Amino acid sequence: MLTDKAKEIIGAATSKMEDAFNFLESDLKNYRVGKANPAIFNSVSVNYYGTMTPLAQVASITAPDARTLAIQPWEKSLIPAIEKAIIDGNLGFTPQNNGEVIRCTVPALTEERRKELIKKAKAAGESSKTVVRNARRDANDALKKAQKNDGMPEDVQKEAEAEIQKLTDAKVTAIDSIVSAKEKEIMTV
Repeated sequence: MLTDKAKEIIGAATSKMEDAFNFLESDLKNYRVGKANPAIFNSVSVNYYGTMTPLAQVASITAPDARTLAIQPWEKSLIPAIEKAIIDGNLGFTPQNNGEVIRCTVPALTEERRKELIKKAKAAGESSKTVVRNARRDANDALKKAQKNDGMPEDVQKEAEAEIQKLTDAKVTAIDSIVSAKEKEIMTV
């Protein structure tokens, strides 16, 4: 039976592992994989009256088809600033506007770019796994310390360590699966 202290340590480790997984998941969504995805613009900020503001807060971003992204600014006066932000964002798009809507055509990925993206996705997956393993190590250290200093029973410590190992294995498997799914998506022409 786990003590409150053991549950607290497991909860903290779970939270860190979940944060690492969620960060990886949102990071992988930003990869441009040949089809239009409005999340590509998550990193783009527009100079909105002297304040750098995320593009999604000053315009509506849609994908009318698989190869086009349409950006409808809330104010037409922002069109030049949005175009500049997209170009400065170094996303590989050339924005075109008709005075009301900015359109960006998503070019097909080259083989070289696909391999680059896969390498980047695998590296992001590895760094997430490192965070998960560090959370496991920190939790195990905290459990050993609690056993030594706070008198936590050794069987509770071992049970908590086993629980943390199960969580670690599950997160590492989940990370591997989203990285391989992204890899498959990148390689799909």
